[in-house]
Amino acid sequence: MSRPTAESRLRRILSVVPWVVAADGPTLAEVRDRFGYRSERELQQDLDLLFLCGVPPYSPDTLIEVDVAGGRVWIRYADWFERPLRLTPAEALTLVAASSALLGAEGANAADLDGPLARGLAKLAATLGLQEEAVDVALGPAPAGELAQLLAASNAHHQVEMEYYAYGRDEVTTRVIDPHIVYSAAGQWYVAGYCHAAAADRLFRVDRVRRVTVLDTPFEPRPAGEVPPLFAPGPADPEVVLDLEPAAAWVATQYPATSVIPLDGGGTRITLRASGDAWLARLLLRLGPDVALIEGDVAPAAAVATRLAARYRSGVPQPVASGPHERRRR
Repeated sequence: MSRPTAESRLRRILSVVPWVVAADGPTLAEVRDRFGYRSERELQQDLDLLFLCGVPPYSPDTLIEVDVAGGRVWIRYADWFERPLRLTPAEALTLVAASSALLGAEGANAADLDGPLARGLAKLAATLGLQEEAVDVALGPAPAGELAQLLAASNAHHQVEMEYYAYGRDEVTTRVIDPHIVYSAAGQWYVAGYCHAAAADRLFRVDRVRRVTVLDTPFEPRPAGEVPPLFAPGPADPEVVLDLEPAAAWVATQYPATSVIPLDGGGTRITLRASGDAWLARLLLRLGPDVALIEGDVAPAAAVATRLAARYRSGVPQPVASGPHERRRR
């Protein structure tokens, strides 16, 4: 298992602190299992960092206090951190939008609509002067039936069989997966889990799932951990360098490029890895004259592009997909 990145480690620590404070002395094992630590030693390393967290002049009354004794842990806020949280209007609106998306998610518990989150959201919206219909957040067009089945299977720890359209390879496959987590990111719904066909972990976009059958076969759930990244390039993924005209500059922000260099005249040179020939072919077709290849082998992608263009000319409907360049999907 790879070591967590600094960003993911920080997010986890920020989640651990309020939970431990509210739990008032949970065991180290409870914290380890809840937040996906590989060992209590790894947890202790994060707890040791909290001793250094505070504000100038970093005196005892401005530092967080951590107490570990008898296999249990207590975290006590310094006086400075106990002050009420004050949000800027932009931060409060972001919180309202995120909460609205969570409450409106397919498969959300109906009881949550009258729960603490909904009541807190209503108070915050009233403080901001927002009307009930002012914030309407809709996530990606995931099919409601398939999404509900995946959520139910994930919560019950049951395997599923599904038909999936592999965007990077332009083909439909049938596979059995252990759906460890179903979540939304960058406006789309995803299911991450162990794929028995690939014998490895995979990430799937729910709007590309054609059919779901929940199986009776259970799977062993994993400890809660960080959400997998949308794209994790592999060594076999080809790397290409593209020059983008200003009209195509959005590619540098929508897809995870390894290098972004501004060019004279408002253009951009990006380096990125392609998860499949079909994906690259679609991107090149979409950009048209606004892109120029600088480095990389696009011969396979060009062949796919020619085939796609022929299909479009013949009037054969093709699956349409958009969104971030997700990590390896089969």
